[in-house]
Amino acid sequence: MTFSFTPIGVVKNGVVERPEKWKDIYSEIHVKRELQDGLDGLSEFSHVVVIFCFHLSETAFLKVHPRGNRDLPLVGVFSTRAPVRPNSIGVTIVELIKIEENVITVKGLDAFDGTPVLDLKPHLSCAEPTRVPDWVHQ
Repeated sequence: MTFSFTPIGVVKNGVVERPEKWKDIYSEIHVKRELQDGLDGLSEFSHVVVIFCFHLSETAFLKVHPRGNRDLPLVGVFSTRAPVRPNSIGVTIVELIKIEENVITVKGLDAFDGTPVLDLKPHLSCAEPTRVPDWVHQ
């Protein structure tokens, strides 16, 4: 199967190198004007799921050191958030700061300036506790 997606917008944040902490980064998502009506009601949510394309990743790997840190264990790419994936799709839950016309301001989006955004979805809280490996907190 082959799939084709058309971006609904683009990330504007001036970030061209990986920052120390993505969670501190403010980004604007410029949604195409013809899709602006699709944003109605989104401002009622505190968080948004942003689905985007890792447009700068050229190579896919099946094993990686999380965050590129060789002190962390070599694990399968599907157990990480690494951009070097068989399908270059990123998904991040971000804090929604504001929406003005077709521009959404968010905090914590781990995407570089110019990243194509494929979709937005409201985030509904996860009531269940989560489990993560120890290396996530290192």
